[in-house]
Amino acid sequence: MRVPLSWLREYVDLPATETGRDVQAKLIAAGLEVETVEQLGHDLKGPLVVGQVLTIEELEGFKKPIRFCTVDVGGANGTGEPQEIVCGARNFAVGDKVVVVLPGAVLPGGFAIAARKTYGKTSHGMICSSDELGMGDDGSKGIIVLPPETEVGRDAVELLELVDEVLDIAVTANRGDCLSIRGVARETAIAYGLPLRDPALLDVPAPNAYGYPVQVTDPVGCDRFTARTVSGLSPEARSPIWLQRRLQKVGMRPISLAVDVTNYVMMELGQPLHAYDRTLVQGTIGVRRAQEGEKLVTLDGVERTLHAEDLVITDDRGPIGLAGVMGGANTEIADHDDLENATSDVVIEAAHFNAVSIARTARRHKLSSEASRRFERGVDPQAAAAAAQRTVDLLVLLAGGTADAGVTEITAPSAPHTISCPANHPDRVAGVDYGRETVVRRLQEIGCDVYGQDELIVTAPSWRPDLLEANDLAEEVIRLEGYENLPSTLPKPPSGRGLTHRQRLHRRVGRALAGAGYVEAPNYPFVSEHVFDQLGLEADDPARRVVKLVNPLNDEEPALRTSLLPGLLGALRRNDGRGSHDLALFETGLVFQPREEQRAAGHLPVDRRPTDEELAALDAVLPEQPRHVAVVLAGAREQAGWWGEGRPAGWADAVEAGRQVAREAGAALGVRKGQYGPWHPGRCAEFVVDLDGAERVVGHAGELHPRVLKALGLPARTCAMEIDLDVLERVGDDTPQAPHISTFPVATQDVALVVDKPVPAAEVESALREGAGELLEAIRLFDVYENEEQLGDGKKSLAYALRFRAADRTLTVDEASAARDAAVALAGERTGAVLRG
Repeated sequence: MRVPLSWLREYVDLPATETGRDVQAKLIAAGLEVETVEQLGHDLKGPLVVGQVLTIEELEGFKKPIRFCTVDVGGANGTGEPQEIVCGARNFAVGDKVVVVLPGAVLPGGFAIAARKTYGKTSHGMICSSDELGMGDDGSKGIIVLPPETEVGRDAVELLELVDEVLDIAVTANRGDCLSIRGVARETAIAYGLPLRDPALLDVPAPNAYGYPVQVTDPVGCDRFTARTVSGLSPEARSPIWLQRRLQKVGMRPISLAVDVTNYVMMELGQPLHAYDRTLVQGTIGVRRAQEGEKLVTLDGVERTLHAEDLVITDDRGPIGLAGVMGGANTEIADHDDLENATSDVVIEAAHFNAVSIARTARRHKLSSEASRRFERGVDPQAAAAAAQRTVDLLVLLAGGTADAGVTEITAPSAPHTISCPANHPDRVAGVDYGRETVVRRLQEIGCDVYGQDELIVTAPSWRPDLLEANDLAEEVIRLEGYENLPSTLPKPPSGRGLTHRQRLHRRVGRALAGAGYVEAPNYPFVSEHVFDQLGLEADDPARRVVKLVNPLNDEEPALRTSLLPGLLGALRRNDGRGSHDLALFETGLVFQPREEQRAAGHLPVDRRPTDEELAALDAVLPEQPRHVAVVLAGAREQAGWWGEGRPAGWADAVEAGRQVAREAGAALGVRKGQYGPWHPGRCAEFVVDLDGAERVVGHAGELHPRVLKALGLPARTCAMEIDLDVLERVGDDTPQAPHISTFPVATQDVALVVDKPVPAAEVESALREGAGELLEAIRLFDVYENEEQLGDGKKSLAYALRFRAADRTLTVDEASAARDAAVALAGERTGAVLRG
């Protein structure tokens, strides 16, 4: 929200010495995010005056049209003689009043003006456009042409209000009242302890039966609708300079008088309005939900297909506007240059719409407007009648119109929102003794009605829909008393508390993966349900059951993730697209699994630590949130160089990442051939653990399926791993164990076993480990060999290095050989393995 300081001073009598920076500091202390203070015209130096064009001579022989003009600037040039100026613009004529900058002046940006010879003539100054004066976009794209009644020789800096300060405020979602000069003026008045001249305090006529007919069939979506009519607007009426300048300073472009007035009042009071050309509205104005598939061409010229939840404004033909978002082209007010179709009679709409409905409509149609920004943050419903009256008054004043006697006002029954709050509640929340008198005074300053002694009954003002409970009131008292005045005290945690076991495991896993060359890439937990199709999940896969957000940040990603892979693979795709092709990323984070029964969550107290029962009750209504670990790999795993050849990342690296996580958790992890979702069926490993006597699958690793790579736009041979860290924590024992180092020598035996190709190496290794018994210290697969001529069709050779050692003696050759033979025998029995000859 851009707030000109000159406009703000109309409603608050700020000291003349107060600058924009001073006001910024006050508002920031009160909790508003004033990002910048723009100094308009700070580098502008006159003389800059109003002139009248006396003659225009067209200069020939140049690549573009050039005009040599004489301009009457009164006595501003010291001689009273006409000023000779060369100009290339063509949107003015003899007799027009224009803005002239004379030699010696400096325009914004440090552009010094001096007499200079150009196009064979000497130009003594410039005739200015709005861009050259730093005024912003006025829609004319040419020289500023002033109203005919403007006095020649008048100071244009004052006339055009070129010198000002503009505060740029980042309004948070809960402070919709500050999307108006009125709201910011109220905060400024409170900050300075000064009275507020509320622009909404107007005499408004009572509703009667003579107003324009309106029918509201959805009182939930629209609980208030005010309609006023103004007739006989002058087709030649233009927005005055002061109104245009204020719109430009707040970042809006002047369009036509009727539209400019509605925009001006919206910025002033925070109430969005809409003006309809009365001659183009057919019959009764209605408010209803759209019919699925209805069409509407909005003011931006786009035909939109409406959704059944969209709230629309209608007449007898159908939709004429998207309520609270944008009007329709079929009732548009004509532009001020279109005199032939000029609007003379207008119907003013000032309504209050449901915030959630407007927010969803704006996102659904990707159509954010100044009106929708205000409605979705909360608009004062009591300001609608005042805003309509203010609009009528300005149209009558500036366009010579006549306000019709009819006043239409439709309101749904409602009661003011009251909050019960102990008088000492802000004291307990802040840890500061404010006292009842201060609490009551601060609440009254923001517009609350306060009754009671020890237990306050507070009625929230209509412009503050964010005040819902006692904690909201406490926040208001604390921010107005000053966050900087809160005492800085360090909490004193009881002894014995620190990181939980889960937190320590999380950190160890992150350090281990980082040490293995992976880069952590945290992602937002929001996903689109379409991604499950891209990952190739079955229709009945549990991962497709998602928790959906009521108010998502992005309508394209309305669900919470059930897997870490969509976010990680998206990060890999973005990095690969930016030229980083050798990637190894990891993430540890929560996934969300819906419960069978959904219940509403309660509120936790803020003045004490919640009890275990309160925390358990809250946990019971939240989704299951297990912590997962995932990695993705693409490109080279080991770089090539003078030291030798590199190695591309493969499925084995993804499997090893899972094993590494299991080692950090102290869990015995089984690895076997698997098939699931996004992984290639022939290059997918399945991780299993023994949980409560039953085997449980906790994750998968391997190379992704080519169809998944194509659907997601990923590099070829991309690999991934995901595993449930919480289950590994439950089955693991990561108690530090000092290694036992034997003083006796190791005995190494190598075996090469021939098995069928489909037999997983993990099964062979498991059998060898069990058959070798307690003398086996380590086992390592060091070679895989396939040759049909030597091994036979469908066979492969697995070569293992077995390390044997006894804790109390040196093993003999016979003992080591016996252990090896027992291992080979069990492997042969379970997997059909035979020693390679």
